Amino acid sequence: MFTRKQRLAPEREGIWGEAGELGVSALLTVENLTIGFGDAAPVVDDVNFSVQPGETLALVGESGSGKTLSCRAALRILPEMAQVRSGRVLFPGRGDGALINLMDVSERHMCRIRGERISMIFQEPMRSLSPLHRIGNQVTEVLRLHKNIDRAEQRKRVLAMFERVGFKDPDRVYDSYPFELSGGMRQRAMIAMAMVGKPELLIADEPTTALDVTTQAQVLGLIKDLQKDFGMAVVLVTHDLGVVANMADSVVVMNRGRVVESGPAPLILNDPRHGYTRDLMAAAPEIPATPMDKDKESDRDYILEMRNVSKTFTLKGSSPWKPRTVVHAVRGIEFGVERGKTLAVVGESGSGKTTCARMALAAERADPGAEILFRAQTGGETVDLQKLDNADRLAFQRKAQMVFQDPYSTLNPRMRVKDALTEPMEIHGIGTNADRTARAVEMLRWVGLSENMLTRYPHAFSGGQRQRLSIARALMLGPTFLVCDEPTSALDVSVQEQVLQLLEEIRDRLNLSYLFISHDLAVVARIADEVAVMRAGLVVEQGPPDQLFYNPQHPYTKALIAAQPEPDINRPINLRIVAQGAGEPSSWPEAFRFDGLDTPPLTVTGPGHKVRRYA
Repeated sequence: MFTRKQRLAPEREGIWGEAGELGVSALLTVENLTIGFGDAAPVVDDVNFSVQPGETLALVGESGSGKTLSCRAALRILPEMAQVRSGRVLFPGRGDGALINLMDVSERHMCRIRGERISMIFQEPMRSLSPLHRIGNQVTEVLRLHKNIDRAEQRKRVLAMFERVGFKDPDRVYDSYPFELSGGMRQRAMIAMAMVGKPELLIADEPTTALDVTTQAQVLGLIKDLQKDFGMAVVLVTHDLGVVANMADSVVVMNRGRVVESGPAPLILNDPRHGYTRDLMAAAPEIPATPMDKDKESDRDYILEMRNVSKTFTLKGSSPWKPRTVVHAVRGIEFGVERGKTLAVVGESGSGKTTCARMALAAERADPGAEILFRAQTGGETVDLQKLDNADRLAFQRKAQMVFQDPYSTLNPRMRVKDALTEPMEIHGIGTNADRTARAVEMLRWVGLSENMLTRYPHAFSGGQRQRLSIARALMLGPTFLVCDEPTSALDVSVQEQVLQLLEEIRDRLNLSYLFISHDLAVVARIADEVAVMRAGLVVEQGPPDQLFYNPQHPYTKALIAAQPEPDINRPINLRIVAQGAGEPSSWPEAFRFDGLDTPPLTVTGPGHKVRRYA
C-alpha cells in the first residue's frame, strides 16, 4: 500500500517494535467494495485498501462506519441480508501464489481458507465462544479441521499456544468453560484459537474494547509479539487512536461507509488532513499534560461516607467434599463522595469497584462493623445504609440511582422508551400518567433527545443514544446521588466525549454527586474531583487528580497510567511498567509488597494523598 520509506516510523520502545521487510505484492487487497441491505443506501461504499505481508493495517472509525463489514466480507461471513453489490477481495492462492477473488471462490474453498490462512478475533469473546464446550475443545477444532495430525499432537500444540499467550496453567484452561475465565483470559483464548493454525493474516475486530487498560496493554503486546514470531499480517479494527499509535504501520479512516483518509500511521496521527480524523483525535481521552486546578476545601460536605467497609463472599466448593472458598471482595474501604462533586473509583475487573457501588446503593450489605452514611442535604439527617428497613430503603432509592455500563442491556427491548422512562415513577407511586409523561419529555430534552422518541423501542437507537436514555431514566426520580458504573466503556471515543460532557453538565446544573466507576484513568482525569485506585479489594492510592496523575507513587497506579494508549507514536505503552504494576502484590517493590491479608497501611504522603505502603 505504501513504499517502505513512506511507511516506516522512527524506532521506539514499547509495543511498536521494528517493521520487517515487506514484499512487493499485497497479501490482501480490497477493491471498490460496496455492501448494502435491501433497497437502502450502501453501508460500505466503494472501499479500497490493502495490507502487505507482515504489516499491521488499522481500520479506524466509529460504530456503523463499515469497518467490521469490510473485514467480514473478506471471510464471506456477512449477515444473511447483506448484499455485496460490487468489488473484489484479492488473496494469493496456494502453490503459484496467483491472486484469487474471495468473492468468487466456492464455499468449500473458503472453508479451507478460514481459520488456516485467515483468522479473526471477534470483539466480544463471551459471545464468540460456545458456553457448552470446553476451551481446549474449541481451540483444538481449528487443528482438527485444517491439520492432518493426531489428537495427542493437537493437544500438545494447543497447550503450547496457551502457554505462549500467557496462561500460567494451560491444562486448567484447556478443561475450563468460558464462564470460568475472566474477560482478559477469554480474549487470550480467542487469540490462541486464531493463532494455533499459524495464519498468514489475522483480522482483529476491536480485540481490546471490553478489557481493562492493563489487560489491554498486555493483549496488544501479545498480538505484536505473535505477529513478529509468525510473520503474519494484521488488520486491526478499532475506534481507539491510542491503540492505533501503539500497533499500526498504516491507517485507513472510515466514516459512514467510505474511506475518508488513509496513509502511513505516523503521517495520519501527526498530521491528519480530514476533519473527521481530526475530530477523532480531539475526542480521544488523555491524561492531561499539566496539573488540573481543583478547589481545595478544609471542611468537606460529604453526601456519602464509607467507613471501615469490607465485603466477604463464601463460595461453595466445586464438589460436596471440597472446602468452601472465602473471597475478600472489599477490604477496609474509607472514602467519601463530596456533595456536588465526583469521586472516581479506578481499577481492573475484580478489584471490588462494583461491589463498592452496590453497597453505596444499599443493594449489597457490607460485613458487620461497617458504616455507610448518607446525608441527602447539607446538615440534614444522617442515614446508615446498613440499618435500613424496606420502607427506608425504598425512600433512599428515590435519592440514589445508577447509570449502568452496557446501554444495550440496560433497557428492556420489549418496552417503548416512554414506558421505560416512566416505570420508576410508577414503582414509587409518583404523579399521574400525564405527570409521568411530562417528566419523561423533560428528561429527554435534558439529555439532548427529542420528544418523538417516546414511542420507539431501544433497538432503534445507537449506543450513545441508549446511554443518554439510561441517564434520563436515572434522573426521573430527581436523585441527588448517582453511581455511574463504567458508563462510557462500551462507547466510541467521540460518543464517549459527548456522554462525559452531558454528565458534567447535568452534575453542575442539578448539583448532583457522582460515584464514578472506571478502569480508564484518562476518562477519570476528565471528570473526577478525587480518585481512589483499587486493586484486589484494597484502595492502594487515593487523592486529588493533580496528585495522582503527576506524582503517582504506587506501582499499580503507575501501571494504569503507563497502560493508557495515547494517539501519539512517540509515546508508546511501556509494557515493563505495566507488567510490574499489574503483577502479583508479592512481586511489587519492597515498600508496597504484601502477600495474603497482611497489607501495608494507607499512609498519608501529601495533602489529601494516601498510598498503601510501609514507611
